[in-house]
Amino acid sequence: MGFTLYTASVAAARDPYLFTVVGVPDTLDGRFDVVGIYAFLAIQRLKREPEPGPALAQAVFDAMFSDMDINLRELGVSDMSIGKRVRAMWEAFHGRALAYSQAMEAEDLPALEAALIRNIWRGAEPPSEGAGAALVRLVLAQEACLATQTMDALSAGEISFLTATEACA
Repeated sequence: MGFTLYTASVAAARDPYLFTVVGVPDTLDGRFDVVGIYAFLAIQRLKREPEPGPALAQAVFDAMFSDMDINLRELGVSDMSIGKRVRAMWEAFHGRALAYSQAMEAEDLPALEAALIRNIWRGAEPPSEGAGAALVRLVLAQEACLATQTMDALSAGEISFLTATEACA
């Protein structure tokens, strides 16, 4: 079920609204960061549950990095450097997840916005003044949406996200 939940996270992260309206860069890095946000939210939701929640959270994480490995191979990255690249992506994801979870737990919305801006735009200015705030609204709305979903449904591989248009409103 981890792969199914991860696949749904990827599908949600591909919402064109994020790239055309919010201004997330439509690059490998930008797509990685948005997939990371959705996977983080799914993993966080699952980790809060008793077993099988944490095991399923680990399965989502494993599916994500298995997919990253496959995608790098499809892009023609040499076998010799795949391990290093996946490791760097793993470390980046963990750093982002830590920053997001700490800000969310502390209900520190400015810190969450700063972390999202830092990671999505990689030190550049967002394309519009409200882009960071839109991502904060997205994260909080998706978190609330996931909180309403039962562990039985999640264990069966059923997860749903709001559209980015709804979540960023």
